[in-house]
Amino acid sequence: MASTQSGDVKHIWVVGGPAGSGKSTVGHHLAEELSIPYIEGDDFHPQANKDKMGSGIPLDDQDRWDWLITLRDEAVKQLHSSNSSVIVTCSALKRKYRDVIRIASYGHPSVQVHFIYLKVDEATLQKRVAARVGHYMKENMVQSQLDQLEAPGDDERDVLTVDVTNVDRETVKANALSLVKRRLQQS
Repeated sequence: MASTQSGDVKHIWVVGGPAGSGKSTVGHHLAEELSIPYIEGDDFHPQANKDKMGSGIPLDDQDRWDWLITLRDEAVKQLHSSNSSVIVTCSALKRKYRDVIRIASYGHPSVQVHFIYLKVDEATLQKRVAARVGHYMKENMVQSQLDQLEAPGDDERDVLTVDVTNVDRETVKANALSLVKRRLQQS
């Protein structure tokens, strides 16, 4: 088990990427390995958002704002429960969405927000989403997510990128954990 304590610093780790990139798989793995709470972002979508996506209608910015704020607030709430870190899964497709989560650290120098961006190609996403059973996000929604995607820029220094295209699940999980541990040593 890795230590998530780094002085009094508390970490919010956001595992992001489009539908089918492996957010839940990586998020669960990190939470288990680091012994920290896990927040599944999909669980916080209001039913209207789930219904919209389930009907093949992409979410727009208005649909996402309250969801993003709720996720951010839940992460901060978990940190205040004396946890040193928390894992959150959230597509965080656009920079402005990531900025909403980043606000968690404003005025709180002991809180650091990090993003783990799961970079993946369209063919892999299509295959993964098609294989899902019982999820509201269907294969026809992958393109809309890619259309909205603003890959993190070099100036977003709080982003760790894990390439998951043609990489097996265990390697992806190990790579993500290695990056997180390295970042923890630096903080």
